[in-house]
Amino acid sequence: MTPQLAYPHIEKLENEVAHLKRWPRVRVAQLVMDYLAHGWSPDEMCRQHPYLSSAEAHAAMAYYYDHQAELDAEIQEELAQADQFAADSPRSALAQRLSALKGR
Repeated sequence: MTPQLAYPHIEKLENEVAHLKRWPRVRVAQLVMDYLAHGWSPDEMCRQHPYLSSAEAHAAMAYYYDHQAELDAEIQEELAQADQFAADSPRSALAQRLSALKGR
């Protein structure tokens, strides 16, 4: 018999990403990215995001450690989409002028 893990602050529906129950627009992966990019602890996450409860931050990290491969894949997909968007987007006039100045 395998124990069922419970994350009372996290909602994960089939074919959807995990998110906070109280804040459905906040994905667990977003909080994990704060941890990975900035090294933020759950307490620091709460300082940076005042709407976040300590229990929600800790639940998000617990969910991450129990589903790390799933969330790492979600994050990698998001980063690839951002890179593709940047590559497909025309450079702004300001960026073009700055590049021209650097080349002088």
